[in-house]
Amino acid sequence: MDYLYIIAGLVGLFFGGEALVRGSVDIARRMAISPLLIGLTVVGFGTSTPELLVSVDAAWRGVPDIAIGNVIGSNIANILLIVGVTALVWPITVTGATLRRDTGVMMAAALVLVAIFATGQVGRGWGVALVAGLIGYLTWAYRQSAEPVSEDAAQGAPASLTVSAMWVVGGLVALMFGARFLVDGAVSIARGYGISEAFIGLTIVAIGTSLPELATSLIAALRRQSEIAIGNIIGSNIFNLLGILGVTAMITPIPVASRFLSFDLPIMIAASALITALLLTRPVIGRGIGLAMLVGYVAYVWTAQG
Repeated sequence: MDYLYIIAGLVGLFFGGEALVRGSVDIARRMAISPLLIGLTVVGFGTSTPELLVSVDAAWRGVPDIAIGNVIGSNIANILLIVGVTALVWPITVTGATLRRDTGVMMAAALVLVAIFATGQVGRGWGVALVAGLIGYLTWAYRQSAEPVSEDAAQGAPASLTVSAMWVVGGLVALMFGARFLVDGAVSIARGYGISEAFIGLTIVAIGTSLPELATSLIAALRRQSEIAIGNIIGSNIFNLLGILGVTAMITPIPVASRFLSFDLPIMIAASALITALLLTRPVIGRGIGLAMLVGYVAYVWTAQG
């Protein structure tokens, strides 16, 4: 049954990603919202739903290492694994000043966690502050998002906004269930082989809950929607750090194990700095860089076992 869960999860992730990208692009065209903003918000935050469910559930069950490991591990996987695979499939080309704002927010959120983790606990006060930061970011991003709709874009817009919204909602539901099936199957198999829960949280659960981002970014890349693909990753990382940690800590304070501050968080910050530098200094993230990212991710997973 565990292997059937994995197969069902992969199917759900594929069709969910396809529906989410299709609906999101149509909404962007009709509402004069840039595809990058759609990727950063609707797609990026929507595909982070599995991370939110897993982290809240883990915190409630008294397994804080999985709650925090899921967030940190997902952000590392989003950059090194998903951007790497996406660039191998189709080189990523994204330009625009918008990225300076959004990658800056991602880096700031990552650095704030150093101070929070140093206290040994993500308490409710920190949770409120993180969620407030997310709300401020969304407000700021929306106010700067409006752009005129070109004649070609208007002609390509769907006949009904409702239909596009249904694609988005249906895609999110499929992604959520697909991720749940996949994680359940993977965790059960891993435990059968005696793998520790801490390692499961940082790698297997983190990768599993990041598969919606992988499916969505791959499909966006295949459809030549690079802004959706990269916006999905940046938006998901921001939501993971500010939204998921914030909401989870507001529900119940999360103790922080020392390994996160000394090892995993620095790796996440380094990966965030890498993708920021690449996006702001290079016109294209090509296949060579994608391969290097994948090698880096394999090295991280291998080292994380210790």
